Amino acid sequence: MPSQPADIDADVRSLMGRDSKRTANKTVLDARQRLTSSSGTRASYDFELMHDYAGSRLASALPIAAIVGILAFVSSFWVPAIFTALWAGMVLISLLTLVLMAQRFKSSDPSKFNAGQWTTSFVFGETVYGLSWSLLALFTLVADPAELTPVMFAMVLVGVAANAVATNTLPPATLMSTLPVTLTVSINLIAIGGTLNYTLGAVAIFGEIFFVYLARQLHASELETITHQSEKDSLISELEEARHMSDEARRHAEQANIAKSQFLATMSHELRTPLNAIIGFSEVLKSELLGPHQVPQYKEYAGDIHSSGQHLLNLINELLDLSRIEAGKYELNEEVVSLVDIAEDCRRMMELRAKSKGIELVYTFGNNLPKLWGDERAIRQVVLNLLSNAIKFTPQQGKVTLMVTRSVDGGQMVSVKDNGPGIPEDEISTVLSSFGQGSLAQKTAEQGAGLGLPIVQKIMDLHQGRFDLFSKLRFGTEVIGTFPRARVMDALAPVVEKRNRLEIFSEAG
Repeated sequence: MPSQPADIDADVRSLMGRDSKRTANKTVLDARQRLTSSSGTRASYDFELMHDYAGSRLASALPIAAIVGILAFVSSFWVPAIFTALWAGMVLISLLTLVLMAQRFKSSDPSKFNAGQWTTSFVFGETVYGLSWSLLALFTLVADPAELTPVMFAMVLVGVAANAVATNTLPPATLMSTLPVTLTVSINLIAIGGTLNYTLGAVAIFGEIFFVYLARQLHASELETITHQSEKDSLISELEEARHMSDEARRHAEQANIAKSQFLATMSHELRTPLNAIIGFSEVLKSELLGPHQVPQYKEYAGDIHSSGQHLLNLINELLDLSRIEAGKYELNEEVVSLVDIAEDCRRMMELRAKSKGIELVYTFGNNLPKLWGDERAIRQVVLNLLSNAIKFTPQQGKVTLMVTRSVDGGQMVSVKDNGPGIPEDEISTVLSSFGQGSLAQKTAEQGAGLGLPIVQKIMDLHQGRFDLFSKLRFGTEVIGTFPRARVMDALAPVVEKRNRLEIFSEAG
């Protein structure tokens, strides 16, 4: 049996080790991704961007080919058709080369992706493609430049816009597909001279700058989208992994709980059997049933043995109750009960202990309180634990008040208030935790395992009630257990004071 908690601790340490190792591996993977990236982000992002670039090139191939055909047809009004056909043919051949490269990339194995190699290949292809577009500047050699310059300017703007949109996810490709034609045509316009040509050349250059800037903005937007998608996928993966870890941790916790329950069940049986014998024989010796002791101290010793055995038995019972509650095996035997009668019985049981310490025990209750639906034994344990704690920590000549009344929401509440030393605010959470004891209990060495209030709190939870503790140093402590309105049996006859009952019976007689 002792090996099971050790195995569970080893499993927990293993889970923590795997978690730290996974974090380190993730950090190393991120660094490796950035080192192998061609854009300084991550290699996986490069693949997504390049995949989008290839898809965009394939999708825009036919529209751009149509644009090239239209431009060649329009320019044939000023340039001999053979030259426009040659220009269009070279542009379409270079475009076809890019389409084939994009198809080869789409069909390649993603696990063998090399960002630098594919970037170089696509940029080279875009450079050839851009140079083929720039050949339209040679049209001025076979046509009248004065009439042709507006046509060339229009063809440059159309070509730059179309290619910038098609290649925005790969900025170097955008630059190399648009810059050659812009430079050659602008230089040609400036070389021809004239105010109009200077203006058209300047506009062409500024148009190039604008479309390159626009392409970079689209690239940044796409990169941000991919980053958010990757983070979302990573978060989903981490949540899934966390769910698996939670399931595994819950399984280990269930195993630990089963081991604890088995241990407590075994130990309770093993301890109770000799403990009952110790309590019984010590009571015989204390009562001197078989004759007086020759040594008077033996009677005192027997009393100490009996009280110690009772304390140990109570401790075992509290441990078992707490264990059953935490394991969800504490079943309420619910019935119609009177909170007033239960509190009165508990007051009588604790009155002797209070008198022995010179403590005044006051009991008040509201009139016409209906009965409750609850577990009488559990409710009795709540009231006894609260009274026992109050009497234990209240100094001599102090006062403890037990009150049963209606709560604000229509339920019923039992309150135990004392004028003892109180509990520091920072110790309240400790006092309410299992085996937790405040500084006062430690200084006075009061007997107890720190299970009374936690058991009360859990019993109130089982009754769907509320447990509140209010305390202030040097002003005392008040603990309140509130049962919900749903458990109040208003349909049944209310509890009346016994004195009133006797008066009613005497009058009837």
